[in-house]
Amino acid sequence: MAESFGTDAERYDQARPRYPQAMVDRIATDSPGPGVLNVPDVLDAPDILDVGCGTGIAARQFQQAGRTVLGVEPDARMADVARRLGTAVEVATFEAWDPAGRHFDAVIAGQAWHWVDPVAGAAKAAQVLRPGARLAAFWNVFRLPTELAEALAAVCRRVMPGAPFDFRAVAQGGLDTHQPILTKAADGIRAAGAFGEPEQWRFDWEWTYTRDAWLEQIPTQGAFTRLPPAGLAEVLEGVGAAIDAMGGSFTMPYATVVITTTRTAPA
Repeated sequence: MAESFGTDAERYDQARPRYPQAMVDRIATDSPGPGVLNVPDVLDAPDILDVGCGTGIAARQFQQAGRTVLGVEPDARMADVARRLGTAVEVATFEAWDPAGRHFDAVIAGQAWHWVDPVAGAAKAAQVLRPGARLAAFWNVFRLPTELAEALAAVCRRVMPGAPFDFRAVAQGGLDTHQPILTKAADGIRAAGAFGEPEQWRFDWEWTYTRDAWLEQIPTQGAFTRLPPAGLAEVLEGVGAAIDAMGGSFTMPYATVVITTTRTAPA
């Protein structure tokens, strides 16, 4: 599934939600930049490493906040879009990526850290982070309106009867379904032994979707990226009808949740 998002990288970039500015600002502010160090040879170097940067959605938001970002992305198709939109990217999995002696003031990962080995990833982040620098993995967690969640679950059960998903839980969403991911990320950080105690930050926001905007996002979601065209068309038809019954649009509550910590000084 992790390798399937690049099948339509352009749609992914256009349809996927962005991150709340309050979160971007807090991470950017809490991560010291190269200018603070006043070391001439790093002033123009990337100061944030974006792990699993995809098409550069998070990277561009941090660039707009005044930071310099380097992405690491295993899918060359996603990386191509990110480069075209202004983010430097190196193609590799984070575990196999060669930092070539470079160090950073923050390592971030948006919607991606669950694809990284939690202990090896935290150890690699510790390798490239300066003392006091921040590791921040974050996810957009949504909760579909009940009637839309029920419609999506019903059509998914018809189209994908053997799929290993609890469609009702996935469709309803919410923090409960993401807690195992958050716990695994925090436990990996603790196991790496190079960070302070992980914190969990939460940023609540909402977004109103038209029928077409939500149907554009569905094919970019992991449960549907490998679905045959006929099956996907049936899912979109069922969900579209449910949104029509709601008046053609709906407001989605989001919580962007961050697992974060800072690099301790080596002993």
